[in-house]
Amino acid sequence: MEMNGVGWLAAIIIGGLAGWLAEKVMKSDMGLFMNIILGIIGAVVLNAILVALNIGILGVGWIAYLITGFIGACILIWVGRLIRR
Repeated sequence: MEMNGVGWLAAIIIGGLAGWLAEKVMKSDMGLFMNIILGIIGAVVLNAILVALNIGILGVGWIAYLITGFIGACILIWVGRLIRR
């Protein structure tokens, strides 16, 4: 099974990188495991949002997965902050 043109191991590594980048940009403090989760779930959430808006996915491959994961993780961090208020 592949995820947006990348394998599961690559999805974990790229998701961790995307989550880490989002953590730095959004100035949040999370650990490695949470960065991986944010990156992977962020990519899935943003892809679902884009498909629901009839835009489609951003592309296939690790760069597209990194960009999608980063934007999705930023959205998840933002929503988490809204809920905590």
